[in-house]
Amino acid sequence: MQRLAKRRKARTTKAMAFAFCLFTFAFLTACRQDMHDQPKYRPLRPTEFFDDGRSSRPFVEGTVARGHLDEDDLLYRGRSDQSAATAGATGQGFADVFPFPVTRQVVDRGEERYNIYCSVCHDKSGAGLGMIVRRGYRQPPSFHIERLKTAPAGYFFDVITNGFGAMPDYSAQITAQDRWAIVAYIRALQKTEQNIEELNESDREKVKAAKAEGQKKTEGHEK
Repeated sequence: MQRLAKRRKARTTKAMAFAFCLFTFAFLTACRQDMHDQPKYRPLRPTEFFDDGRSSRPFVEGTVARGHLDEDDLLYRGRSDQSAATAGATGQGFADVFPFPVTRQVVDRGEERYNIYCSVCHDKSGAGLGMIVRRGYRQPPSFHIERLKTAPAGYFFDVITNGFGAMPDYSAQITAQDRWAIVAYIRALQKTEQNIEELNESDREKVKAAKAEGQKKTEGHEK
């Protein structure tokens, strides 16, 4: 019985050793570098394969990203055929109309986006004394100066889209529709500055609160 048990144990040990060797062999043969060392180029690496020496190939002429045809000049660029003759230092051919009706919902949406993206520089009243300006960032002009009060709507859209001076562009963060909504809200800020007494009591209080906040920031900035 002892001899039989020893034989069985030896057979089991040999079988396990054979299985281990077989598994190790299969594992090692699978660890080849073919998938790692692929015939590919990393972005912007040079190559001798193409005549121009570039591995990254340019888009085929006329290629348009899905969902980005952007044919509407007014909606996507703030310009239109009617605005081609616009003159002046700020006009520069920008349209002074909106690509869709400006409703209360549009203005409310613009206020929301403005408070998120714009108020940190321009403050909630549009005076140009937002929190990061108080911390040393370059101060933008107030929306209530004459030059910007007479600027066409398309000009504001273009500045939000492409940036201007120290202001970066926000085309990646804000959709074209929301950029126009922000422009509508800026127009509302400009008009309320001129016609505050024509507003209802609730809106009048909002404007006064925003102006008071802007005044506090002004005093803090001057200090």
